[in-house]
Amino acid sequence: MPNLTRRRALLAGSAFTGLGLIGCSNAGTGQGKDGSGPKDSLFGISLAQWSLHRAFYAEPGSWNYLNKQNFAAIARQKFNVDAVEYVNRFYVDHVRDDAYIKEMRTISDGEGVSNLLIMCDDQGRLGDPDEAARLAAIEGHYQWADMAAQLGCKALRVNSLSEGAFEEQQKLAADGLSRLSDYTRQFGISVIVENHGGMSSHGKWLAGVMEIADNDYVGTLPDFGNFSISDEESYDPYLGVTELVPYAKGVSAKAFNFDADGNETNYDFLRMMTIVLDAGYRGYVGIEFEGNDLSEPEGIIKTKELLERVRETLRPNYT
Repeated sequence: MPNLTRRRALLAGSAFTGLGLIGCSNAGTGQGKDGSGPKDSLFGISLAQWSLHRAFYAEPGSWNYLNKQNFAAIARQKFNVDAVEYVNRFYVDHVRDDAYIKEMRTISDGEGVSNLLIMCDDQGRLGDPDEAARLAAIEGHYQWADMAAQLGCKALRVNSLSEGAFEEQQKLAADGLSRLSDYTRQFGISVIVENHGGMSSHGKWLAGVMEIADNDYVGTLPDFGNFSISDEESYDPYLGVTELVPYAKGVSAKAFNFDADGNETNYDFLRMMTIVLDAGYRGYVGIEFEGNDLSEPEGIIKTKELLERVRETLRPNYT
């Protein structure tokens, strides 16, 4: 059995102490996972590691420093969340460190937390027009697939950047994604694309990529807030989620700011989740707080409370 006393000791003196959040458990009543899916039949709530990126980027000894190896324990003990989404940028120095990854798995298992996915950036363009560069990008993701397999994750979140004409980019992206999935499928891991800038934030374009790929191990991760194609062009977020959620193997609930009633001010979570549930999605919805007006822990709690409230409001419509 993992030493949970030691896990809790590792969290003491962290960013949460100064914010008065040590021992805070009023943000939900999630329970441990067995890897089969959310406890709640409507949708589960997970935590994206990027929600705490300032704390994970902080130097050891800083007032807000958090140990990235303990992310699963932080998610459970401080936010009562039972599933997590990792970010590869925090583990570049550890991706081949089997002992380090094994300890991460021990921590998550001990806390009853499911490891859902790793968000992968900085690995090249999976839709690069240059064949050699595209292959390098595909192979650059292999180490993260290996780490995801060790953690028991079911997906890699990737980017689908390309270049050229609309339809040609779709074909190139579908090729890169499918070829990467040829590697990840041995672990039962899917390759999922987030709307994350450029053409990936064009809902029709990315849905078309999914149609061309036509692959059970290739899907989407619709993000409520990432629909900026360029500085001059943005895509309707409700239309984008509508177009992407039929292929979804995850959903990201982006949040920045909240009004006095606890509603996100940039988009309507109730409307977004109605779109998601109407499409038949019943998996996890990830908290991804990126606001500046609240602290990261406070923003996470606000987002979780909003998702829980929306879930209970919508539940009668889907039973």
